[in-house]
Amino acid sequence: MVEAPAALAALKDPARRSLFEFVRRAGRPVTREEAADGVGISRKLAAFHLEKLVEAGILEAGYRSAGIRRRVGRAPKVYEARPEGVHISFPGRQYQALADVLVDALVAEASTGQSREAALSAARARGLQLGQAERGRFEAGGSADPAAWVRGLVERLGFEPQAEAGGVLRLCNCPFYPVCERAPDLVCRLNHEYLTGLVAGLGAEDLQPVLAPRPGECCVELHGPGAASS
Repeated sequence: MVEAPAALAALKDPARRSLFEFVRRAGRPVTREEAADGVGISRKLAAFHLEKLVEAGILEAGYRSAGIRRRVGRAPKVYEARPEGVHISFPGRQYQALADVLVDALVAEASTGQSREAALSAARARGLQLGQAERGRFEAGGSADPAAWVRGLVERLGFEPQAEAGGVLRLCNCPFYPVCERAPDLVCRLNHEYLTGLVAGLGAEDLQPVLAPRPGECCVELHGPGAASS
């Protein structure tokens, strides 16, 4: 469990925030050298800040392979982000517990299907509502590129989009983790409906949300006109 005061204190420093983001986005254990090079600071300074992040419970450390060829001798010390991420709230909130209860209730009623379908419809409606609201804001600002609107919005929502070859927008983070681990089929379908509504609300007719689960990432990709048919 990450304590909020310790996390806030640790992430107050810009260098530590940059290191945390670099390690988290790497998606694998990274060495001190990699982290230092990634944010443009010295190895000694990187080591100091990385250890402070470990002390705060934000990063985990160990001695194991970081995906690079190892020299003879002791394995390098590596760092990786905690899978649950960092959540800070004052005063304390228990949204996770509420989400778990609701997911468990939907799973328990799967035999009837009525509650599940209602949840899927609500997810799409919520996405549509948000997309339409954001579209109005973008248009008021003089922008006229729905695909760029989608990318900007999913970035703000924590999906961490990454453009790939063939017109695919890969979503590298699941904002609904760890709830999705309780019922991946249900939560992924809710996410798909949510993003389908969001894309429609933004008027990005050339983008299609497609279920494409990857370990540790979002279960949905956004396919443009050049993407291979699913």
